[in-house]
Amino acid sequence: MRAPRPISVLRLAAVTALLALSAPVTTASGAADGRGHHSPCVSSRLPDHGPARDVLRLAQQAKAEQGLKSVIVRVTRDGHEVVTAALGESMTGVPADPAMHFRNGNVAISYMGTALLRLVDEGRVDLDEPVARWLPSLPHGKQITLRMLGSSTSGLIDYVTSPGFGDTVYANPFRQWTPKELVAISTGKPLWYRPGTNWSYSHANFVILGAALEKITGTPLDVLLQEQVLGPLGLHETRNSFTPDIPAPVLHAFTSDRGKYEESSFWNPSWTTAPGAVQTTDICDLARSAAGIGSGELLSPSAYRELLNPGTVGLGHPTKTCPATVCLANTRATHYGMGLLVLGDWIGQHPLFFGYTAAQAYLPSEHLAIAVSATNGPKATGGHTAQVLTQRIAAALVPDHPIPDFG
Repeated sequence: MRAPRPISVLRLAAVTALLALSAPVTTASGAADGRGHHSPCVSSRLPDHGPARDVLRLAQQAKAEQGLKSVIVRVTRDGHEVVTAALGESMTGVPADPAMHFRNGNVAISYMGTALLRLVDEGRVDLDEPVARWLPSLPHGKQITLRMLGSSTSGLIDYVTSPGFGDTVYANPFRQWTPKELVAISTGKPLWYRPGTNWSYSHANFVILGAALEKITGTPLDVLLQEQVLGPLGLHETRNSFTPDIPAPVLHAFTSDRGKYEESSFWNPSWTTAPGAVQTTDICDLARSAAGIGSGELLSPSAYRELLNPGTVGLGHPTKTCPATVCLANTRATHYGMGLLVLGDWIGQHPLFFGYTAAQAYLPSEHLAIAVSATNGPKATGGHTAQVLTQRIAAALVPDHPIPDFG
């Protein structure tokens, strides 16, 4: 999920100490033991040198340079832990811990993309069917397909960047938004371009896709994602909430977006995506998610190809109605897939939400997964801090495979 751009439309788009190590453990962090019991996500024993120490050094550096309150990181290779660590504090006097939960934002969009493609694998839907089949009252529904929703090529404007939306969110960050309200903002204005001919990120696509998935399957979205993605991948600590609640233990977030440093942990995320996909997670699940989604573990080879490129390479050109700040160029090196980003050789997502940033990235050729969560201190430099650290970790561990910027 991306925070709305503000008060001045471009600022709300970017809105959004020492290591706290627990005692060494003998089971892998976040893994299930031989009896099928789920073990908690805990910090790993750190060696004196090697990749784990490199990752820790980079995390410490990022925390200091970017003014972060906390940094939590996990790296795995071939599913085996390289390092799991937490630095800084959740709240004053409360050390950050790998088991703490935080919002995963648009990571859940990649789950919707994978769930859609699993339905394609099962022969239950075709990506090129118009969404009007299931949502007949949706404006432009006969021209917009399931593929266009998942790949963000529908032409629908993004309600988040719509004038006044950011001001409204900032004025009352606890407001409960409905899908009807959000979609009406996007469908109440002309399309940016003819559906399927260009690319632009729009939160409305995924609110609508969530509703379509429910109609297609007759299953609530939270249940569907649990059955199709979270359960099969073993994401025990990832769950939806229909309220701003975050399960304990909580990684608290703070932001200066409204002019004063204040807690934003429980600001209402209902505007960010479809109900049923507003999720929280922990760092172990985020790393497992990076590997499971990025490898196409749940998909057929043909569906995996669609996940990585549903036809978006070469799209994203600014037009008179779709400005360069929204219609970002998709190249072979960096483009949008089916609810996720393809960044060079990496596959990932990097959400941010009022004081939280997170990132998951997976390098298929090396079976390498990186997961980072960060929260802002009172002097945070801003920007996507978790993604910056993810890029630095990738450069240190696999220098021949850098993670390029996107947008």
